[in-house]
Amino acid sequence: MSRHRLAVIGMIGASLIAAGALTGCATGAPAPEGMAPTPDATASAPASELGAAWVSGGRAIALVTTGSSSCPPVLSGEPTVSGSTVTVDLAESPRQDCTRDLAPRATLMNVPAGVDPSAGLALTVTGVAEGKVMLAGLGSVPAAPAEFTPSAGWVNDSLVAIVTYGSSTCVPSVEAVTAAGPNVEIQFATPPSDQVCTMDLAPRVTLADIGREAGSGAVSLVLTGGNVDAGDPIPVLGSR
Repeated sequence: MSRHRLAVIGMIGASLIAAGALTGCATGAPAPEGMAPTPDATASAPASELGAAWVSGGRAIALVTTGSSSCPPVLSGEPTVSGSTVTVDLAESPRQDCTRDLAPRATLMNVPAGVDPSAGLALTVTGVAEGKVMLAGLGSVPAAPAEFTPSAGWVNDSLVAIVTYGSSTCVPSVEAVTAAGPNVEIQFATPPSDQVCTMDLAPRVTLADIGREAGSGAVSLVLTGGNVDAGDPIPVLGSR
């Protein structure tokens, strides 16, 4: 059964946004009607609202915080490792046109050298969001996906983080979620015809609630629409 839902998106840090852009392209979409722009909409969320997911075959982590959906925090410096604990410092988004909503959004980080994705990991978050996140190990680490291949991981028992590749300023949004046997189909919305995007090629993170369609076993996602080239179904990594 298909149902429409509001897409919740998170974009990666500004370091991945290429300087070159299409002529006349803005660095971000204007705030939706009724939402006043604000530079401080990335305020810290309670630690209980932090989350994390393994993506890219366990080579990266989508770190989920709560705040302005258009202005996820960015990494400040390199994460540090001490035993099975990784400390991540987050800074406010450099964008100035943040929507004044409160939603989960994701910051993408590479797994530091020496961290074993097969084992459990504790993430200590500092900066504009503070708290700890326990990320269960993958047990068996899959082979690294081919370059620019989409990936996905469980944030909790309902929410998944989906990594796709394209313009960093034009993150896909979820239009519909449909159960399709052992798979779940994620249909991305068709971008507006007048949408302008930077001409870079970067990973983008979209968050989607698939709890009602996912069942109880292993799940793979079929990605369609939104100018996303997904190919075969992609397994959702991690546990829920």
